[in-house]
Amino acid sequence: MLRGMDEDEIGGAIAFLALAERLKDTLRNSRTSGGRTESTADHTWRMCLMALLFGEELGVDPWRLVQVCLVHDLAEALTGDLPAPAPRKAGVKEAREREAMATLTMTLPARHRQRLLALWEEYEARATPEGRVARGLDKLETILQHAQGVNPPGFDLGWNLGYGRGDTAAPPLLAALRERLDAVTRARLSDEAEAVRLPGTP
Repeated sequence: MLRGMDEDEIGGAIAFLALAERLKDTLRNSRTSGGRTESTADHTWRMCLMALLFGEELGVDPWRLVQVCLVHDLAEALTGDLPAPAPRKAGVKEAREREAMATLTMTLPARHRQRLLALWEEYEARATPEGRVARGLDKLETILQHAQGVNPPGFDLGWNLGYGRGDTAAPPLLAALRERLDAVTRARLSDEAEAVRLPGTP
């Protein structure tokens, strides 16, 4: 037996990681600044970077926050992404994702499985300061991607300005980040409106 995990546990962990790899191919509604369709794994990576960068200043445990961010959309490896603007029935998405999380983690050793499921529930329930801040970072990362990405024709960038207000109102640093990103969105909307008024303007 190797320290901390036996051979079967290692095999189960590798099976989990192989299944979680699907998140790299789970596409979102957002586009990158280079015009490529964003994956859920892309979104999660930058959320984790935000958690690392701002966690202490937001008054939470940065490592715990990174853990919550890492698993918050893991279920989408099996369910796919539901774009934020899409209509949804209360509780349906959460139930599907809870089932997907149970499937994804079934090969893990019990202690690891329980930890990942608890982190996912923490995010869903906003049960801790880290869970609540992760919800806010999720919204802010999406807003930033819309503001900087090469969005598809007909994309409603103005939607950014109302998205996730409740999740980004506190703590103060989260609200300050939101205010700055709203300003970026408004500036881009203004630029796009000017381009419509003046065809051919570079």
